[in-house]
Parts: sequence; structure tokens; C-alpha cells
Amino acid sequence: MNSPFNISRRNLLRQAALISAGGILAPTASAIPQAFSRSGDSKLRLALAAYSFGKYFAYTKDRKNAPVPADQQMDMQKFIRFCAASGVDGAELTSYYFNPQDQDQDFLACRHLAHISGVSVSGTAIGNNFSHPKGSEEREKQMAYTRQWIDRAALMGAPHIRVFAGIPPKGVSEEQLETNAIESLEEAADYAGSKGIFLGIENHDSISTPERLLRITKAVKSPWVGINLDTANFRVEDPYAAMVETAPFALNVQLKEKFTVGKKRLTTDIPRVMGILRDAGYQGFVVLEYEEKGNPYEEVPRLLDLMRQELSVAS
Repeated sequence: MNSPFNISRRNLLRQAALISAGGILAPTASAIPQAFSRSGDSKLRLALAAYSFGKYFAYTKDRKNAPVPADQQMDMQKFIRFCAASGVDGAELTSYYFNPQDQDQDFLACRHLAHISGVSVSGTAIGNNFSHPKGSEEREKQMAYTRQWIDRAALMGAPHIRVFAGIPPKGVSEEQLETNAIESLEEAADYAGSKGIFLGIENHDSISTPERLLRITKAVKSPWVGINLDTANFRVEDPYAAMVETAPFALNVQLKEKFTVGKKRLTTDIPRVMGILRDAGYQGFVVLEYEEKGNPYEEVPRLLDLMRQELSVAS
């Protein structure tokens, strides 16, 4: 079987020793592979992001949301049950919507409920900014924040965290942005890999083209880093072509109902996206992230059915 890690016998023995002692050793690699080496046919798994119900949670990024009717209020336990009732494979527990008072036992409770409900915790997503330079106070805050959510992902059994390069502060050039993002990703990946957690850098904010996304991803020397591919966030003439370029590096995929090209708001061609992922050999979650103005309690089931139909046609 082909492996992207090329682990020597000595390293394998070292891994086994650490695992038996209760630790995890990140696989060694001189650089990320040109594309993830995957065995077998593409396998796409349906998941749903808590982001889809953002304003229905009590908090967003530690701030209280406006009240909503009692029968529409959401929390992470309810969200996991909603995912189970919807028949999806995975639940992405977006970090923004946890209660700021939550402790370790609350993250463990999510893991417990998901498991007994037959739902995998597909991952989580944070709103970090990796564009700050080394030595700055803000960079240290961002790294601490990222480490905190790596620990929480491990508690929840979430294998993946969506991360951002972010918007650079004043005085940081485009070239420096990429250098800062690469250095921050490598540092974060050292810690994430020790916990068995993947980091997926998203095409978001300052990363709006496949060229920049791939340049940063390929430069990070860690097998625990790849792409969190968002179908709506490329700002190019042909987003589908951008997806073709980046899908071989995807660790996680977030699918949105619509995307923008120029001044046009277009509906995502779900069969085409699924075809791109299959052609790339992608094996993992395709996470619905609803962000339109409709009521997600009505719109999310409709979109999940569309995605499920496409998955069943190809199976």
C-alpha cells in the first residue's frame, strides 16, 4: 500500500512505544505529499455543520445572540440529535456556538451523545488568524486559541479542525502573509499531530485563489495539514476548475447552496461537485454549511435530500 509518510521501521517502533505509553507520535515527513495518497475508491460521507443554525444558538463567538422562539432554539446536544434524526453520517461542531462556560465534561458529553446516536463528530471549525508575524503578541494569542481547540477537538473525538490564514494586519505584505501563515500552520500542526488531529486550511479571507491555497498548503512540512475545501469561497472566474485543482489535497469539504462569481449569485451544481471529489479520489465528509436567509429547519432537510440523492445515484 502506498503511504504519504514513508515511515521507517525505526519510526514505526518508536510510534508503537509511544502509543503503548498513552501518547501519539505524528508521522514524520520531509514535506506534505503532492496529493494525499488514498487507497480504494472514493467514499463520500454526508455531514452537517452547526454553522447552518448559527443564529439559533444562544451564543456566537462567546456573545449572546438575539432571542429566537423557544421551539427553534439550538444547542450542541440538540444539534447532534438533529443530525441523527436527519440520517447524516457526521456532525461538524463549529466552535463558535458552544457556551463560553463549557468545560471538558461538556465536550466529552458531545462525544458520548454522538457515538450512542450513531453520528461521527466530523470535525470542528475555528476563526483564527495565522497572518500575524512571529514574536507579536497577537500571534501568541492566536496560537494559544488554536491549541485550546486542538485539545477540545481531541476530547470530542473530532479528527479535523478548519483553520484560516486570516486577514493580515496593517503593514503585513502579501508575501509576508504567506510566510506567516506557513510558519503558524507548521507550529500548530506539530501540536495537532501529537493529538492525532488534522488541520485543514480553508480558501477564505486572504486565500481566494487555488494558486495561493496550494502554495501555502504545499509549503507546510507536515502530513497533518491539508485543505478544507469550501465550494463557495473561491473568487475566480471558474470555481469548479479551482475545486479540481485543490480537491486532491482536501481533508474536509464544506458544500454551500450558492456561490458568487463577479456580481452573479449562482446555485451550486451538486452533482458536478460530487463528481470532482470522486475523480480526485476524495474519501471523507462532504459537510453541508447552510448560510442563506431561509429557515434552516426547512431548508437544511431539503438540501440534505439533494446531496443524499446524488450520493445514492453513484453508490
